[in-house]
Amino acid sequence: MDDFFSKPMRILLVDDNPNNLKVLSETIQGYGWKALIATDGESAIEQVEYAAPDLILLDVMMPGIDGFETCRRLKANSITQNIPVIFMTALSDTTDKVKGLEIGAVDYITKPFQQEEVIVRLKLHLKISHLTHTLEQRVQERTAELTQSLQQLQQTQLQLIQSEKMSTLGQLVAGIGHEINNPIGFISGNYSHIEEYVKDLLRLVNLQQQKLPYPDLEVEELVEEIDLEYLAEDLPKLLLSMHQGIGRLKDISLSLRTFARSDISSKVEFQIHEGINSTLMLLKHRLKDQGNRPKIEVVTQYGELPPIRCYPGQLNQVFMNIIANAIDAFDDIHQNRSDQDIPYIIMITTSVECQQQAVTICIEDNALGMHPEVQARIFEPSFTTKAVGKGTGLGLAISHQIIVDKHNGQINCSSTCSKGTQFIITLPI
Repeated sequence: MDDFFSKPMRILLVDDNPNNLKVLSETIQGYGWKALIATDGESAIEQVEYAAPDLILLDVMMPGIDGFETCRRLKANSITQNIPVIFMTALSDTTDKVKGLEIGAVDYITKPFQQEEVIVRLKLHLKISHLTHTLEQRVQERTAELTQSLQQLQQTQLQLIQSEKMSTLGQLVAGIGHEINNPIGFISGNYSHIEEYVKDLLRLVNLQQQKLPYPDLEVEELVEEIDLEYLAEDLPKLLLSMHQGIGRLKDISLSLRTFARSDISSKVEFQIHEGINSTLMLLKHRLKDQGNRPKIEVVTQYGELPPIRCYPGQLNQVFMNIIANAIDAFDDIHQNRSDQDIPYIIMITTSVECQQQAVTICIEDNALGMHPEVQARIFEPSFTTKAVGKGTGLGLAISHQIIVDKHNGQINCSSTCSKGTQFIITLPI
């Protein structure tokens, strides 16, 4: 604190009495401080704005605006409001003293002056002002440090949550894909034999009918009972349907393995379209007509994208979060939509930005969109508009971290109420 008083303090003296100014000025200068002079309120206010004193000694009774009004104006100005003001008064009326303190003065000095008292009061309030200013600075610095620490903690928490989710999800999905792959292989391997056996049996039956045109009564009754003609016609159709089902199971198994790529530790070459297609395959059941909501049509317009180095499993999680949110939006708004004839569409477009050496993925829906205040917060951790138990508020926050922090890309959202929402993801090649 002694170092604080080693620099010359600037004290503004405001009084219309020359003798008072002379005495105060000599006292202040004798202590090594600098005295600034003003003889009325207007000139004091004007001088304060460019001279910036450390403290103001202000007389109450002056021509023009008095000390009280001068103080009011100083405290109303953001530039001068923090400069401590001490009133000088010959009045002994307590009401006037209280009035000065209520206006914003820190103290008062009664005339005639005692030099020692003046210096002591000045030193006290200069110290208080300095401490207050220093404390405000330290509070601001500490607040900034805490804010930064909180942001870092939130990012670390998100990373932990995202890593844990991806690890658990990857193990689970990869495990499911492996488990269903074995029975799929068994069914697929036996299907070709069953198909040949059925064809052979039908050939045998046809041949027997040709060679034995007059079977006995018991055979004729069985042929009629099983409707042999319909059976022979329908059985190949059933086999074809089973073949298509096996193909669908193979696609799902492949999609599961593509979606849950075990690539948490390092980036690999990956074709973005594979990730989008695997995500759509896994969400296919949610895109169908749900009875209370019509089918959601997915339109893809893929550009010629080169493979990019990335974390495929994490990017697939981003695609899953955004597309699943669009489906949720259609589920939520169907009963409230005035024009039920409008088709529900999710449009996915990809392209290459040659100048930026980047790929762009645009995922757009024609649901009801978001209000601006909601759109401004969608990437905040734990922010959600969904009902309790329906969402954690982490999906888009983690997506933002995956795109921006993990891949040095960008993810932006544009939404218009009653028209829809568009997410644009940009990833460096």
